[in-house]
Amino acid sequence: MKVSVIGSGSWGTSIAVLLAKKGYDVWLWSWIEEETQRLKRDRENKEFLPGIKFPDNITCSHDAKLCVEGAQLVVTAAPSPATRTTAKTLAPYIKDGQKMINISKGLEEGSLKTLSQVYKEEIPQADISVMSGPSHAEEVSRSLPTTNVVASENDETAAFIQDIFMNDYFRVYTSKDTLGVELGGALKNVIALCAGISDGLGYGDNTKAALMTRGMAEIVRLGTQMGAKAETFYGLSGIGDLIVTCTSMHSRNRRAGIMLGEGKNLKETLEAVHMVVEGVNTAKAAYALAKKYNVSMPIVEEANAILFNNKNAKEAVISLMNRDRKAE
Repeated sequence: MKVSVIGSGSWGTSIAVLLAKKGYDVWLWSWIEEETQRLKRDRENKEFLPGIKFPDNITCSHDAKLCVEGAQLVVTAAPSPATRTTAKTLAPYIKDGQKMINISKGLEEGSLKTLSQVYKEEIPQADISVMSGPSHAEEVSRSLPTTNVVASENDETAAFIQDIFMNDYFRVYTSKDTLGVELGGALKNVIALCAGISDGLGYGDNTKAALMTRGMAEIVRLGTQMGAKAETFYGLSGIGDLIVTCTSMHSRNRRAGIMLGEGKNLKETLEAVHMVVEGVNTAKAAYALAKKYNVSMPIVEEANAILFNNKNAKEAVISLMNRDRKAE
């Protein structure tokens, strides 16, 4: 079986290694030709996953047509800002009914669409699913036990993808709530940024626990208003992903938040992280969605004030603590 992985960042690379270990013929696509040449030469991703050697059945390529042609599954791992461009690149080569699964997390700024909605717009002929959950690439690449959830409108497609990914260290559940799975994976990054800011300010476990709990309340409030199921957010793609992203130093969103809390500005922070910090892009989209659906999201609102309006982080916390009294 041929499987193509579109995007050679840390997550795409770790999934390519996982699938190759299962014996599939894996094609790993890079946007930049020079990156493809480095991966071919080193047989590892020294920039994002140093020390993880590629199995022999991974083919690195910059040719999108060669990568997706004849693939029983196309796995897309492009960061959210590059999703539409990536979709346009793939569209001419995807056949009717060809299965695709997006494993990136985020929302498209401007349109406020989920990433699968972007792929469906640009590649309407494809059978598109999504996968999300608490899954740091660094741990999956080291074969540490991990669980994710695959969401598809088609039960047969979900079962097919579940079977492709599952092994003795990567367990996959299925869901039909594609919207909920995507929103949970995207919105938790904003809360993880805030959890990092709390750490950077020197606050403690009480603060982080409050942020995570009230942050999840905001995610559920918006998600259900948009049509997702509440129970999805209490599963792997919601609370599971929120926990791991808010508490782990593998989380680039938390690391970025720590720097912001310590006083760095946004430009300095993004340069230091040197990877796409999805929570920054998603914060704008989440704030716009809150306004569109008339949903109260005070944590998201304060995150935007810190990120884009230069509000002092301590003042943002005080604003949250001094809101009107209310019942939980």
